[in-house]
Amino acid sequence: MLKSHAYILSDKMSSHALLVLYGSQTGTAQDTAERIGRQAQRRRMRVRVEALDSYNVANLISESLVVFVCATTGQGDPPDNMKKFWRFLFRKSLPADSLCRLDYAVLGLGDSSYPKFNFVAKKLHKRLLQLGANMLLPVGLADDQHDLGPDGVIDPWLISFWQKTLSLYPPPTGLAPLREEEKLPPRYIFHFSNDAPKQNEHLQTPDNKAPPTPLQPFPARVVFNQRVTDPSHFQDVRHIEFDITGSNIQYSAGDVVMMRPCNAAEDVEQFCKLLKLEPECYFTLTPTDSSTATVPARLPQPCSVRFLVEQFLDISAVPRRSFFELLATFATNELERDKLLEFSLAQGQDALHSYCNRPRRTALEVLADFPHTTAELSIDYLLDLFPEIQPRSFSIASSLLQHPNRIQILLAVVQYKSMLLKPRKGLCSSWLASLDPSKGDVYVPLWVKKGSLSFPQDPDTPVIMVGPGTGVAPFRSAIQERAAQGKMANVLFFGCRSESKDFYCRSEWEEKVQAGQMILVTAFSRDQEEKIYVQHRVKEQRKLLWDLIAKKKGFFYIAGNAKQMPTSVCDALKEVFQKEGGMTENQAQEMLDAMEKAKRFQSETWS
Repeated sequence: MLKSHAYILSDKMSSHALLVLYGSQTGTAQDTAERIGRQAQRRRMRVRVEALDSYNVANLISESLVVFVCATTGQGDPPDNMKKFWRFLFRKSLPADSLCRLDYAVLGLGDSSYPKFNFVAKKLHKRLLQLGANMLLPVGLADDQHDLGPDGVIDPWLISFWQKTLSLYPPPTGLAPLREEEKLPPRYIFHFSNDAPKQNEHLQTPDNKAPPTPLQPFPARVVFNQRVTDPSHFQDVRHIEFDITGSNIQYSAGDVVMMRPCNAAEDVEQFCKLLKLEPECYFTLTPTDSSTATVPARLPQPCSVRFLVEQFLDISAVPRRSFFELLATFATNELERDKLLEFSLAQGQDALHSYCNRPRRTALEVLADFPHTTAELSIDYLLDLFPEIQPRSFSIASSLLQHPNRIQILLAVVQYKSMLLKPRKGLCSSWLASLDPSKGDVYVPLWVKKGSLSFPQDPDTPVIMVGPGTGVAPFRSAIQERAAQGKMANVLFFGCRSESKDFYCRSEWEEKVQAGQMILVTAFSRDQEEKIYVQHRVKEQRKLLWDLIAKKKGFFYIAGNAKQMPTSVCDALKEVFQKEGGMTENQAQEMLDAMEKAKRFQSETWS
């Protein structure tokens, strides 16, 4: 069993306090915020790191120094854990000088391949200025597309931030900053005991009438889990149905179902072996600094090592740079320490990318590659080293009006080869694909949240949907819902590789076309010499589309993979406007912009 130690926090700290607030969807902004927190500790500064929605926003008027780290999601939306804060901050009733005591900096994390690049960070920055706050330095706009990834912007931005901050808030005299190789205290101490909990850690059915939440998900039984691609097709796509009877879940077309995956049994076993952990042991946690940390709400107290490793620690993700920074502080083997230090430094990011990101090497595989350092690890640092498993979202592919008490999804199982011997697998899709209801009851804890797509209420308004591949999922939900409501003006453009291999929901579409509930336009890209995609079909159907959009005020939707498809479909649509409406290129763009503003053009894309 790994040793657990006692730690003393230095009381030789600056009287100045830094607050780091983050809005994070996938965990990257949280990781960056925690990195800033560690840098503050090394500079002897008191620091708190919190999610924006966990923070009491009314206290912002009395803060003196705050860094905001925020991601942008969807079509320029704030992440889920800063939505309450966002609504409060944009209240018109807030006085213009309400934040005049506040020195602040904003760091945005985004991806310039999306149209609303770092929209949340830019808008937040502008709003803080309006409320009288003092900007310490220009807003940082980190970009996933940068050659060095987000760190290409974050590293130089942090150097400027600390220069400016330490000139305004100098550390106590005579106190040198802590060196990078010196360990900071862990956030939590593990206390092992023989006390098993009185209730099952895994499945607790919510006992109230409220719909399920991330902290109280509903254990939904898997009804079926069927492959819907031909066995000869390279991609395994599943149609999965969940029973939500008694859950109080209501959803409509465009909504998404959320679930947290579990680590594979063999990974849990290997992790426990590497770290000499006993899976059936129980522990409780205490924060080393109770003023800034609380025990994660998802971990029962007491908690088993198995639950922690299987359901909480993200051991199969590709680790971030912060993982190597912390690991390096444990290394006593010279070879391993040098390599870990290289991966921790700005100038070593190319080497880290080649070792980790390019081959998609997991944190568990890294531990196996550094056996001496792994043997030195203290269990108290597990929650500093590994992030929490993040929930995954799936567009709901069914309607309660056609399938009462059910949620269905279309799931593409992620599996591919890299330069590593073992195939790479998506954590959530592999876990879901492995669940076999024919071998006994299987339950998946889940909850539902509002999606970004919304559909018109007027029964006569036409709806045009472009959903290639699994992008068709939200449109299956919409067509089922609208057909049940008697709304028949539905046009679906569906694209896939082959009519015989990956034409999802074919019989259902054919039935609905027969019943006069929809028009179906298909593009099978590999069934002929030249590749035909949905954008080609959009151009071909220009007379129909012009009639539905310009004359009948139709709504236009795109869902699917965010590589080239959304841009190509938009270009095809603008060509329809130019050819059928006699417009110039600029006028066609203006028409598309006006449709987007009026919510008549909506897209939901993912990478």
